[in-house]
Amino acid sequence: MSTAITASEVHKQYTEAAAAFRKLIPDPSLRLTFSRQVDGYIRQYVLGVWQADNASSITPRHVEFYNAIWTPGNPVPSALYWEVASGVANFDLFQPPAFFQDLRQYDRRSGTALARRFADQLTLLLLLFAAVDGVVSESEAGFVNACNDALLELCDKDGLRANRPAIRVDQFVTPRSGQPAAPAVKEEAVPAKQEKPSPAEPEPTLDELLAQLDALCGLDKVKKDVKSLINLVKVRKLREEAGLPVPPMSLHLVFMGNPGTGKTTVARLLAKIYHVVGVLSKGQLVEVDRSGLVAGFVGQTALKAQEAVQKAIGGVLFIDEAYALVNADSANDFGHEAIEVILKNMEDHRDDLIVIVAGYTDRMEQFIHSNPGLESRFNKYFFFEDYDGKQLMEIFRSMCGANGYTLSEEGEKFMEKDLQELYEERDENFGNARDVRNLFEQAVARQADRVSQLEEPTKEQLMELLPGDLEEPI
Repeated sequence: MSTAITASEVHKQYTEAAAAFRKLIPDPSLRLTFSRQVDGYIRQYVLGVWQADNASSITPRHVEFYNAIWTPGNPVPSALYWEVASGVANFDLFQPPAFFQDLRQYDRRSGTALARRFADQLTLLLLLFAAVDGVVSESEAGFVNACNDALLELCDKDGLRANRPAIRVDQFVTPRSGQPAAPAVKEEAVPAKQEKPSPAEPEPTLDELLAQLDALCGLDKVKKDVKSLINLVKVRKLREEAGLPVPPMSLHLVFMGNPGTGKTTVARLLAKIYHVVGVLSKGQLVEVDRSGLVAGFVGQTALKAQEAVQKAIGGVLFIDEAYALVNADSANDFGHEAIEVILKNMEDHRDDLIVIVAGYTDRMEQFIHSNPGLESRFNKYFFFEDYDGKQLMEIFRSMCGANGYTLSEEGEKFMEKDLQELYEERDENFGNARDVRNLFEQAVARQADRVSQLEEPTKEQLMELLPGDLEEPI
């Protein structure tokens, strides 16, 4: 860990991180609350980090870093040495920020993951300030992990499920003299999901995988493009075996479309298909986003990105919301470093690594054109269209069937009308299948409240969803 980073650079990193998170908050009132409160809470938590290390070792450098914690529109701190030292010595217990409860309430209503994202962002920020002296001690890492655990426990109590493992900071601990250096990213530190066939189960055949692809709702154009790509790969393999020349071809892909349109599902199937046809040696899918590739301070991003890539070799590295790696306002953003690491590995492992980048259509086009290396390696685009009302209804029925629920005749009519309206009135926040899943889970919860009042409910009553279960109360 380099000590060359300055207070002004820390301020820049902090404001960029705060601004990036603020943009994720759709609700204007909640966004304003976050903006007003975040600086004070981060300053308080930084005092706790430094107390965990050694409260008596505060230096002028600590004071400079402390005074770097402010965002535009908020007061600029001008604390003196004795104020910071006293604050460190008197830090008591970690208390979640007041706005964290508002984030969780919004997540429960909207099916978002703002609270868990804030927990990840806080972890990375506190690591930045833990390294003020060039060292991240075990006690500092322990404090940061404890803060993260406290926030995630509240998320768990509210039923806010995690879609990726929490960030852990143990791997950033600076080893004591004589100890081997800890790896830059431990297995649990990369927010990634890795899938590979169980050794006890036979691997699926190409026909079985194509049947799974055909069974997906909608996506007719995507299915056609996938099958065309598979045919191209198969013919290339046959030409290789026949000793015929095979022109160079990039198999890296760009998936464009709104959330909930099946991009991750198709990527998972493609990884397995590529393995079956002999393009990839393993066929696993490793899914990451910016937080799984970019660290919060100097010197760690390249290591973190390299670790994620290493896990994906032999399979597919799927980068969701890939455009978040490019910060148009900062040429020095660490996301650019992650992109360079990925591009280098795409070349070094071009025979056994495929990268799929995914996100909103317009933002993905800007992302690809932001770097000549990206333009030259990604030339195949798959567009995932929104599901229409009938397809949304088909998805809802499949969720009912898979979970042992049935729709009454009135419930069927209600959902058909409700989902058609959801499609027709969709905006930039439309979540496709994710919205359907949220509606299903809310209906199940309301049905449970209703059925629990029955003395001896029948099997049919335990399964049936009525219009009252499906309609959100006013």
